Amino acid sequence: MLSMFRGLWARLGGQVAPSGGAEQGGADEPAIEYKGFRIRPEPYAARGQFQTAGVIEKDFADGPKEHRFIRAETHASREDAATFAVAKGRQIIDEQGDRIFDPPRPARAGPA
Repeated sequence: MLSMFRGLWARLGGQVAPSGGAEQGGADEPAIEYKGFRIRPEPYAARGQFQTAGVIEKDFADGPKEHRFIRAETHASREDAATFAVAKGRQIIDEQGDRIFDPPRPARAGPA
């Protein structure tokens, strides 16, 4: 039970469970080039299935930047989760472009 909470805490802190180990079910997935970005699927084992997760990277003049994402969808196989992560990465790039690397905006206070 403690390991489950550690994994949850790591994911909430922006750290995706590492891919490639026996627990995750296979070798690292190759990065996919898309519109000047790299999408690296990083599905991980979760409750007997594989969680959709990945990293979007892009090189800038001041160095590379990355955006990690985790989605609620789970899949029966690591390969299906990786394929879906690439599709989600493309969708994020198409919708947000370079804005995915912007710092988060502060929350607005509601009416008093």
